[in-house]
Amino acid sequence: MNPPVRFDPSVEEVQPDEQEVIDQLTGSFKEILETTSQDYGHAVRSVHAKAHGIFKGTLTVHGGLPAELAQGLFAQPATYEAIGRISTNPGDILDDSIALPRGFALKLMGVEGERLPGSESDTTQDFIMVNGPVFSAPDAKAFSKNLKLLSKTTDKAEWGKKLLSSAFRVIEAPLEAIGLPSATLQTLGGAPQVHPLGETYYSQTPFRYGDYIAKFSLVPVSPALTELTGDTVSTHDRPDALREVVNEVLAS
Repeated sequence: MNPPVRFDPSVEEVQPDEQEVIDQLTGSFKEILETTSQDYGHAVRSVHAKAHGIFKGTLTVHGGLPAELAQGLFAQPATYEAIGRISTNPGDILDDSIALPRGFALKLMGVEGERLPGSESDTTQDFIMVNGPVFSAPDAKAFSKNLKLLSKTTDKAEWGKKLLSSAFRVIEAPLEAIGLPSATLQTLGGAPQVHPLGETYYSQTPFRYGDYIAKFSLVPVSPALTELTGDTVSTHDRPDALREVVNEVLAS
Protein backbone atom coordinates (compact mmCIF):
# COMPACT_ATOMS: atom_id res chain seq x y z
CA MET A 1 0.00 0.00 0.00
CA ASN A 2 1.26 3.47 -0.85
CA PRO A 3 2.05 5.77 2.10
CA PRO A 4 -0.70 8.28 2.98
CA VAL A 5 -0.48 11.68 1.30
CA ARG A 6 -1.08 14.71 3.50
CA PHE A 7 -3.25 17.52 2.21
CA ASP A 8 -1.62 20.83 1.41
CA PRO A 9 -3.36 23.80 -0.27
CA SER A 10 -0.61 23.86 -2.88
CA VAL A 11 -1.91 20.65 -4.49
CA GLU A 12 -4.93 22.47 -5.91
CA GLU A 13 -4.29 24.60 -8.96
CA VAL A 14 -7.33 26.53 -10.13
CA GLN A 15 -7.12 26.87 -13.89
CA PRO A 16 -7.82 30.29 -15.44
CA ASP A 17 -10.69 28.88 -17.53
CA GLU A 18 -12.19 26.75 -14.76
CA GLN A 19 -15.52 28.60 -14.63
CA GLU A 20 -15.81 28.45 -18.42
CA VAL A 21 -15.27 24.69 -18.33
CA ILE A 22 -17.87 24.32 -15.57
CA ASP A 23 -20.35 26.30 -17.67
CA GLN A 24 -19.65 24.03 -20.65
CA LEU A 25 -20.23 20.94 -18.53
CA THR A 26 -23.47 22.41 -17.21
CA GLY A 27 -24.61 23.10 -20.77
CA SER A 28 -23.93 19.53 -21.87
CA PHE A 29 -25.75 18.08 -18.87
CA LYS A 30 -28.69 20.39 -19.58
CA GLU A 31 -28.80 19.28 -23.21
CA ILE A 32 -28.94 15.62 -22.14
CA LEU A 33 -31.67 16.39 -19.59
CA GLU A 34 -33.81 18.25 -22.10
CA THR A 35 -33.45 15.51 -24.71
CA THR A 36 -34.34 12.66 -22.38
CA SER A 37 -37.17 14.60 -20.73
CA GLN A 38 -38.82 14.96 -24.13
CA ASP A 39 -38.25 11.29 -24.93
CA TYR A 40 -39.56 9.85 -21.67
CA GLY A 41 -42.14 12.48 -20.75
CA HIS A 42 -40.42 13.10 -17.43
CA ALA A 43 -37.00 14.02 -16.13
CA VAL A 44 -34.26 11.47 -15.50
CA ARG A 45 -30.66 11.95 -14.41
CA SER A 46 -28.34 13.48 -16.99
CA VAL A 47 -25.89 10.66 -16.28
CA HIS A 48 -26.40 7.22 -14.75
CA ALA A 49 -30.07 7.37 -15.70
CA LYS A 50 -30.69 3.62 -15.68
CA ALA A 51 -30.78 1.98 -12.26
CA HIS A 52 -30.17 -1.74 -11.84
CA GLY A 53 -30.92 -1.86 -8.14
CA ILE A 54 -31.72 0.35 -5.14
CA PHE A 55 -31.36 -1.01 -1.63
CA LYS A 56 -31.00 -0.16 2.04
CA GLY A 57 -28.26 -1.23 4.42
CA THR A 58 -25.93 -0.04 7.14
CA LEU A 59 -22.34 1.15 7.15
CA THR A 60 -20.34 0.49 10.31
CA VAL A 61 -17.23 2.48 11.20
CA HIS A 62 -15.03 0.42 13.50
CA GLY A 63 -12.82 1.89 16.20
CA GLY A 64 -9.05 1.71 16.31
CA LEU A 65 -8.43 2.93 12.77
CA PRO A 66 -4.98 4.41 12.09
CA ALA A 67 -4.85 8.21 12.08
CA GLU A 68 -4.74 8.54 8.30
CA LEU A 69 -7.99 6.56 8.02
CA ALA A 70 -9.77 8.02 11.07
CA GLN A 71 -10.86 11.19 9.29
CA GLY A 72 -14.26 12.81 8.77
CA LEU A 73 -17.15 10.43 9.39
CA PHE A 74 -14.61 7.63 9.89
CA ALA A 75 -13.02 9.40 12.87
CA GLN A 76 -15.32 7.81 15.47
CA PRO A 77 -17.00 4.40 15.74
CA ALA A 78 -20.57 4.65 14.46
CA THR A 79 -23.24 2.94 12.39
CA TYR A 80 -25.06 4.79 9.62
CA GLU A 81 -28.19 3.98 7.68
CA ALA A 82 -27.22 3.65 4.03
CA ILE A 83 -28.97 3.66 0.67
CA GLY A 84 -27.21 2.25 -2.38
CA ARG A 85 -27.97 2.57 -6.09
CA ILE A 86 -26.31 0.63 -8.92
CA SER A 87 -26.51 2.17 -12.37
CA THR A 88 -25.02 2.46 -15.86
CA ASN A 89 -23.35 5.72 -16.86
CA PRO A 90 -25.31 7.18 -19.86
CA GLY A 91 -28.03 9.78 -19.54
CA ASP A 92 -30.39 7.75 -21.72
CA ILE A 93 -31.90 4.42 -20.69
CA LEU A 94 -30.28 1.83 -22.93
CA ASP A 95 -30.52 -1.88 -23.55
CA ASP A 96 -28.12 -3.75 -21.25
CA SER A 97 -26.46 -5.37 -24.27
CA ILE A 98 -24.61 -2.05 -24.65
CA ALA A 99 -21.73 -2.81 -22.30
CA LEU A 100 -20.91 0.28 -20.26
CA PRO A 101 -19.27 1.08 -16.91
CA ARG A 102 -21.37 0.63 -13.77
CA GLY A 103 -21.84 3.16 -11.03
CA PHE A 104 -22.47 2.73 -7.32
CA ALA A 105 -23.92 5.64 -5.34
CA LEU A 106 -23.88 5.34 -1.56
CA LYS A 107 -25.81 7.81 0.63
CA LEU A 108 -25.26 7.78 4.40
CA MET A 109 -27.82 9.23 6.81
CA GLY A 110 -27.30 11.04 10.10
CA VAL A 111 -23.79 12.29 9.40
CA GLU A 112 -22.85 15.16 11.69
CA GLY A 113 -19.92 17.53 11.42
CA GLU A 114 -18.58 20.53 9.56
CA ARG A 115 -20.18 21.07 6.17
CA LEU A 116 -19.27 22.82 2.96
CA PRO A 117 -20.90 26.22 2.30
CA GLY A 118 -24.51 25.83 1.27
CA SER A 119 -24.97 22.45 2.95
CA GLU A 120 -24.79 23.46 6.60
CA SER A 121 -28.18 21.93 7.45
CA ASP A 122 -27.56 18.62 5.67
CA THR A 123 -26.96 15.41 7.59
CA THR A 124 -26.11 13.09 4.71
CA GLN A 125 -22.90 12.21 2.91
CA ASP A 126 -22.64 10.77 -0.59
CA PHE A 127 -19.98 8.54 -2.11
CA ILE A 128 -20.09 8.25 -5.91
CA MET A 129 -18.09 5.41 -7.43
CA VAL A 130 -17.58 3.55 -10.72
CA ASN A 131 -16.29 0.03 -11.38
CA GLY A 132 -12.95 1.21 -12.74
CA PRO A 133 -10.01 2.72 -10.83
CA VAL A 134 -9.16 5.46 -13.35
CA PHE A 135 -11.34 8.31 -14.61
CA SER A 136 -11.67 8.34 -18.39
CA ALA A 137 -10.43 11.95 -18.75
CA PRO A 138 -7.29 13.54 -17.25
CA ASP A 139 -8.98 16.80 -16.26
CA ALA A 140 -12.26 18.73 -16.37
CA LYS A 141 -11.53 20.30 -19.75
CA ALA A 142 -10.95 16.93 -21.41
CA PHE A 143 -14.06 15.53 -19.74
CA SER A 144 -16.07 18.49 -21.01
CA LYS A 145 -14.99 17.75 -24.58
CA ASN A 146 -15.95 14.09 -24.21
CA LEU A 147 -19.29 14.93 -22.62
CA LYS A 148 -20.13 17.41 -25.38
CA LEU A 149 -19.67 14.66 -27.96
CA LEU A 150 -21.65 12.15 -25.91
CA SER A 151 -24.50 14.63 -25.40
CA LYS A 152 -24.99 14.71 -29.18
CA THR A 153 -25.53 10.93 -29.25
CA THR A 154 -28.19 10.89 -26.52
CA ASP A 155 -31.28 8.97 -27.77
CA LYS A 156 -29.61 8.43 -31.16
CA ALA A 157 -29.37 5.09 -33.02
CA GLU A 158 -29.43 2.56 -30.21
CA TRP A 159 -28.91 -0.19 -32.79
CA GLY A 160 -25.64 1.47 -33.76
CA LYS A 161 -24.55 1.65 -30.13
CA LYS A 162 -25.20 -2.09 -29.84
CA LEU A 163 -23.00 -2.81 -32.85
CA LEU A 164 -20.22 -0.56 -31.57
CA SER A 165 -20.43 -2.12 -28.14
CA SER A 166 -19.97 -5.59 -29.61
CA ALA A 167 -16.96 -4.40 -31.59
CA PHE A 168 -15.38 -2.62 -28.63
CA ARG A 169 -15.81 -5.72 -26.45
CA VAL A 170 -13.85 -7.74 -29.02
CA ILE A 171 -11.02 -5.20 -28.80
CA GLU A 172 -11.20 -4.68 -25.04
CA ALA A 173 -11.34 -8.32 -23.91
CA PRO A 174 -7.72 -9.18 -24.92
CA LEU A 175 -6.49 -6.00 -23.23
CA GLU A 176 -8.18 -7.04 -20.00
CA ALA A 177 -6.68 -10.51 -20.30
CA ILE A 178 -3.16 -9.06 -20.14
CA GLY A 179 -4.02 -6.55 -17.42
CA LEU A 180 -4.25 -3.47 -19.66
CA PRO A 181 -7.92 -2.45 -19.69
CA SER A 182 -8.82 0.71 -21.58
CA ALA A 183 -11.02 3.17 -19.67
CA THR A 184 -11.82 4.89 -22.96
CA LEU A 185 -13.01 1.71 -24.70
CA GLN A 186 -15.07 0.74 -21.66
CA THR A 187 -16.74 4.15 -21.57
CA LEU A 188 -17.63 3.83 -25.26
CA GLY A 189 -19.27 0.43 -24.84
CA GLY A 190 -16.49 -2.09 -24.34
CA ALA A 191 -16.95 -2.68 -20.61
CA PRO A 192 -17.06 -6.28 -19.33
CA GLN A 193 -20.59 -7.69 -19.08
CA VAL A 194 -20.20 -8.95 -15.54
CA HIS A 195 -22.44 -9.05 -12.48
CA PRO A 196 -22.64 -5.58 -10.87
CA LEU A 197 -22.70 -6.96 -7.32
CA GLY A 198 -19.38 -8.73 -7.75
CA GLU A 199 -17.54 -5.61 -8.87
CA THR A 200 -15.20 -3.31 -6.96
CA TYR A 201 -16.19 0.35 -7.22
CA TYR A 202 -13.81 3.32 -7.04
CA SER A 203 -14.08 7.05 -6.48
CA GLN A 204 -11.57 7.36 -9.38
CA THR A 205 -10.59 10.91 -8.45
CA PRO A 206 -8.84 11.97 -5.20
CA PHE A 207 -10.63 13.90 -2.46
CA ARG A 208 -9.67 16.03 0.50
CA TYR A 209 -9.90 13.59 3.40
CA GLY A 210 -9.37 15.57 6.59
CA ASP A 211 -5.63 16.03 6.94
CA TYR A 212 -4.99 13.75 3.98
CA ILE A 213 -5.84 13.14 0.32
CA ALA A 214 -7.61 9.89 -0.45
CA LYS A 215 -9.46 7.80 -2.97
CA PHE A 216 -12.28 5.49 -1.90
CA SER A 217 -13.29 2.04 -3.01
CA LEU A 218 -16.08 -0.38 -2.20
CA VAL A 219 -14.98 -4.01 -2.31
CA PRO A 220 -17.13 -7.16 -2.07
CA VAL A 221 -15.97 -9.38 0.80
CA SER A 222 -18.85 -11.72 1.66
CA PRO A 223 -18.88 -15.08 -0.15
CA ALA A 224 -22.32 -14.30 -1.59
CA LEU A 225 -20.78 -11.36 -3.45
CA THR A 226 -17.24 -12.55 -4.17
CA GLU A 227 -18.64 -15.58 -5.98
CA LEU A 228 -20.23 -13.11 -8.41
CA THR A 229 -16.94 -11.38 -9.24
CA GLY A 230 -16.23 -11.83 -12.93
CA ASP A 231 -19.52 -13.68 -13.44
CA THR A 232 -20.62 -12.97 -17.03
CA VAL A 233 -24.23 -11.87 -17.49
CA SER A 234 -26.01 -12.86 -20.70
CA THR A 235 -27.83 -9.83 -22.11
CA HIS A 236 -29.10 -11.46 -25.31
CA ASP A 237 -32.77 -10.48 -25.72
CA ARG A 238 -32.70 -9.26 -22.11
CA PRO A 239 -32.76 -5.43 -22.16
CA ASP A 240 -32.88 -5.30 -18.34
CA ALA A 241 -30.65 -8.28 -17.61
CA LEU A 242 -28.53 -6.47 -15.03
CA ARG A 243 -31.58 -5.40 -13.04
CA GLU A 244 -32.83 -8.98 -13.14
CA VAL A 245 -29.62 -10.51 -11.76
CA VAL A 246 -29.22 -7.81 -9.11
CA ASN A 247 -32.79 -8.29 -7.92
CA GLU A 248 -32.29 -12.06 -7.77
CA VAL A 249 -29.49 -11.57 -5.25
CA LEU A 250 -31.18 -8.82 -3.24
CA ALA A 251 -34.40 -10.82 -2.96
CA SER A 252 -32.65 -13.98 -1.76
